[in-house]
Amino acid sequence: MIIYSVTVSIDNAVEADWVAWMRTKHIPDVMDTGCFQTGHLQRLLDPLPEAGVSTFNVQYECVSMEAYEAYVELHAPRLQTEHTMRYKDRFAAFRTLLRREDSF
Repeated sequence: MIIYSVTVSIDNAVEADWVAWMRTKHIPDVMDTGCFQTGHLQRLLDPLPEAGVSTFNVQYECVSMEAYEAYVELHAPRLQTEHTMRYKDRFAAFRTLLRREDSF
Protein backbone atom coordinates (compact mmCIF):
# COMPACT_ATOMS: atom_id res chain seq x y z
CA MET A 1 0.00 0.00 0.00
CA ILE A 2 1.33 3.44 -0.97
CA ILE A 3 0.45 6.38 1.29
CA TYR A 4 0.67 9.92 -0.01
CA SER A 5 0.84 12.18 3.04
CA VAL A 6 0.33 15.95 2.94
CA THR A 7 0.94 18.02 6.08
CA VAL A 8 -0.41 21.57 6.08
CA SER A 9 0.02 24.34 8.64
CA ILE A 10 -2.79 26.83 8.07
CA ASP A 11 -3.28 30.32 9.49
CA ASN A 12 -5.90 30.21 12.28
CA ALA A 13 -7.76 33.12 10.66
CA VAL A 14 -8.73 30.87 7.72
CA GLU A 15 -8.72 27.49 9.48
CA ALA A 16 -12.52 26.98 9.55
CA ASP A 17 -12.81 27.87 5.86
CA TRP A 18 -9.85 25.62 5.00
CA VAL A 19 -11.25 22.61 6.88
CA ALA A 20 -14.68 23.04 5.26
CA TRP A 21 -13.11 23.44 1.80
CA MET A 22 -10.88 20.40 2.31
CA ARG A 23 -13.87 18.26 3.37
CA THR A 24 -16.29 19.41 0.69
CA LYS A 25 -14.05 20.25 -2.28
CA HIS A 26 -10.36 19.37 -2.25
CA ILE A 27 -10.33 15.89 -0.72
CA PRO A 28 -13.37 14.80 -2.79
CA ASP A 29 -11.62 16.16 -5.92
CA VAL A 30 -8.48 14.17 -5.11
CA MET A 31 -10.56 11.04 -4.49
CA ASP A 32 -12.48 11.60 -7.76
CA THR A 33 -9.22 11.18 -9.70
CA GLY A 34 -9.59 7.43 -9.11
CA CYS A 35 -5.95 7.18 -8.06
CA PHE A 36 -6.63 6.64 -4.35
CA GLN A 37 -8.78 4.21 -2.38
CA THR A 38 -9.14 6.19 0.85
CA GLY A 39 -8.37 9.61 2.27
CA HIS A 40 -8.15 10.66 5.91
CA LEU A 41 -7.90 14.14 7.46
CA GLN A 42 -6.17 14.40 10.84
CA ARG A 43 -5.36 17.32 13.16
CA LEU A 44 -1.86 17.39 14.65
CA LEU A 45 -2.01 17.24 18.45
CA ASP A 46 1.64 16.81 19.42
CA PRO A 47 3.94 18.59 19.07
CA LEU A 48 1.85 21.71 19.42
CA PRO A 49 1.99 23.88 16.30
CA GLU A 50 3.44 27.37 16.54
CA ALA A 51 1.13 30.16 17.71
CA GLY A 52 -1.36 31.39 15.14
CA VAL A 53 -1.50 28.23 13.03
CA SER A 54 -3.12 24.81 13.14
CA THR A 55 -1.52 21.78 11.54
CA PHE A 56 -3.34 19.01 9.71
CA ASN A 57 -2.32 15.91 7.81
CA VAL A 58 -4.15 14.25 4.95
CA GLN A 59 -3.24 10.68 4.03
CA TYR A 60 -4.36 9.19 0.74
CA GLU A 61 -3.90 5.45 0.15
CA CYS A 62 -3.36 3.86 -3.24
CA VAL A 63 -2.52 0.32 -4.29
CA SER A 64 0.54 0.98 -6.44
CA MET A 65 3.29 3.40 -7.38
CA GLU A 66 1.73 3.51 -10.84
CA ALA A 67 -1.51 4.91 -9.39
CA TYR A 68 0.44 7.52 -7.41
CA GLU A 69 2.53 8.46 -10.45
CA ALA A 70 -0.64 8.87 -12.52
CA TYR A 71 -1.97 11.26 -9.87
CA VAL A 72 1.27 13.27 -9.87
CA GLU A 73 1.38 13.50 -13.65
CA LEU A 74 -2.29 14.00 -14.49
CA HIS A 75 -3.93 15.69 -11.51
CA ALA A 76 -1.58 17.06 -8.82
CA PRO A 77 -0.51 20.27 -10.60
CA ARG A 78 -4.10 21.47 -11.06
CA LEU A 79 -5.25 20.50 -7.56
CA GLN A 80 -2.18 21.95 -5.84
CA THR A 81 -2.55 25.19 -7.80
CA GLU A 82 -6.20 25.50 -6.71
CA HIS A 83 -5.13 25.12 -3.08
CA THR A 84 -2.26 27.58 -3.43
CA MET A 85 -4.40 30.21 -5.12
CA ARG A 86 -7.16 29.94 -2.52
CA TYR A 87 -4.85 30.07 0.55
CA LYS A 88 -1.87 31.97 -0.84
CA ASP A 89 0.51 33.16 1.90
CA ARG A 90 -1.75 31.56 4.57
CA PHE A 91 -0.24 28.06 4.68
CA ALA A 92 2.89 25.94 4.53
CA ALA A 93 2.81 22.36 3.26
CA PHE A 94 5.10 19.41 2.83
CA ARG A 95 4.48 16.08 1.19
CA THR A 96 5.86 12.61 1.89
CA LEU A 97 5.39 9.25 0.27
CA LEU A 98 5.22 6.10 2.39
CA ARG A 99 4.85 2.41 1.75
CA ARG A 100 2.93 0.36 4.31
CA GLU A 101 5.01 -2.69 5.12
CA ASP A 102 2.70 -4.45 7.54
CA SER A 103 -0.52 -4.18 9.50
CA PHE A 104 -0.86 -5.32 13.11
